[in-house]
Amino acid sequence: MLNKVGTISNVIDRIRLPFRKDKELYSSLRNIIGFYPHDISYYKMALMHKSVMHRNKKGKPVNNERLEFLGDAVLDAAVGDIVYRHFPGKREGFLTNTRSKLVQRDTLNKLAQDMGICSLIHSSGHTSTHNSYMGGNAFEALVGAMYLDRGYDACMTFLKKRILAQMINIDKVAYKEVNFKSKLIEWSQKNRVKMSFELVEEGKDKNGSPTFTYQVMLEGVEGCSGSGFSKKESQQKACKDTLGRLRREPQFIDEVFAAKGNRTKMEEEPVEALPDTNETRSFIVSEDTPEPSEQKHVTAFREEVFTEQESAAVSREEEVPPQSDTDEFDLGDISAKAKSREEIIAAAEHAAFEES
Repeated sequence: MLNKVGTISNVIDRIRLPFRKDKELYSSLRNIIGFYPHDISYYKMALMHKSVMHRNKKGKPVNNERLEFLGDAVLDAAVGDIVYRHFPGKREGFLTNTRSKLVQRDTLNKLAQDMGICSLIHSSGHTSTHNSYMGGNAFEALVGAMYLDRGYDACMTFLKKRILAQMINIDKVAYKEVNFKSKLIEWSQKNRVKMSFELVEEGKDKNGSPTFTYQVMLEGVEGCSGSGFSKKESQQKACKDTLGRLRREPQFIDEVFAAKGNRTKMEEEPVEALPDTNETRSFIVSEDTPEPSEQKHVTAFREEVFTEQESAAVSREEEVPPQSDTDEFDLGDISAKAKSREEIIAAAEHAAFEES
């Protein structure tokens, strides 16, 4: 009996050991994901940023990038399933747009901040000082950790009950347009306006993180500019402000379309010489005009027709070698009257005698 009690006690101690060792982490994860992890090592890995430069016993770097890759794939599948069932009858384009807004980095980064995931991330320190996507990446890595620890169903439960039921209104997200770059491109294409982005500045902040500043150009007219820690982020901000300016400032639209008018006018200017408009009067017969019998007839195919004597004279002048019988197609060879073998031979001899 004592052995059994001792065995049970040892099992309880082994179960409680990780709770005593990582009690704070377990409690935090329970508040975030809604359940206690089975294997805490997956979640520790998910919260380890590459800036820590941690390595395993074999010297290989250990961070959350692999779990981020896995979580990204699981999120796409799970959110796609949820969106498909939530909006019956909606077309593929609507479903794709809704899913992309739910799993985009800005949304995941906001969720990670509000849920307290960012405070659990192990990083070098300076990487969390600016508006990067470190939190969103950690969110994806946590989904990957849940998938390995509890399976696909646990990920679906987390997304439905924890995220969509408490933190995100899926209907508002679906019908709210947040892709300002896509909207501005669509507007420019419908109005045949040339749109481009110009890199205004590329540098680093005081912590060494890369920064970008892009400006929208519409028909060469300067739009608004935006800055961020990625090209996509800066271009989104520039497009958002440019769309706002197009709505507020009619003179800005007038300037853009005036530039478009100048461009299209230049593109439509003729680049080749115009044809001669002088009327030809070849149909008028004058005193200097030779008689029709003396003129050489020119067909629509610009071939000249001569008499037999003229043709022979031209052949002698140009020293054109005589063509073989197989090269000519003489209509005289065609006859509705059947010829005997003797008549055919006689005709051939007569033709050969004349040529010689």
